[in-house]
Amino acid sequence: MSSQPVIRVEQAVKEYRLGTTLVPALKGVDLTVEPGEFLAIAGPSGSGKTTLLNLIGCIEQPTEGRVWINGRDIAGLSRNALADIRAQGIGFIFQQFNLLPVLTALENVEYPLSGKRLLGKVRRERALRALADVGLINFARHKPLELSGGQRQRVAIARAIVTEPLIVLADEPTANLDHTTGQDILTLMRRINQERQTTFLFSTHDQKVMDMATRIVRLWDGLVAA
Repeated sequence: MSSQPVIRVEQAVKEYRLGTTLVPALKGVDLTVEPGEFLAIAGPSGSGKTTLLNLIGCIEQPTEGRVWINGRDIAGLSRNALADIRAQGIGFIFQQFNLLPVLTALENVEYPLSGKRLLGKVRRERALRALADVGLINFARHKPLELSGGQRQRVAIARAIVTEPLIVLADEPTANLDHTTGQDILTLMRRINQERQTTFLFSTHDQKVMDMATRIVRLWDGLVAA
């Protein structure tokens, strides 16, 4: 593995203002993630799991503290610079799938490549390859409403990996799936993690995810539990 962590979070604080009140979501979190980890961030609702993923995913910035992604300090970066980091190195998998209903599975997977300087043929080939990697090549022309929940999550995984990111962030990816389908999805992500050495971070309270994780970081009330 590389000597440089792919993610480093140092004393991250995140506060949200509700009227005149400041509500702390994170209270000083430290985290280091090495390339190729399959890491579960576990904790009850309200513990700060999703907020931490949002900081690592460059969706938000900390109120205090620092976050480095692949050695780059994101503090003070513009929205465009943060968007570039997301587009170049981070894939996202969401609990609600977040697929565009008017697009086919293939078009959903190809969508993250639309801002890249690639020929249309190359974008299409990469999207087809990603769908093949998740076992859905025969469903490329189906729209999300024509797919099962497990199939939609596989499309979401293909969309997350099509840009060949260093990091994939998965926010409760098994929450809307039955036990067997959820286990199959986890096995698929673990295979991708091992074959590509893609770093996976999950926010979860699902025991299946924790059982498969190579490391578990537990959050409680905005802090890493001892």
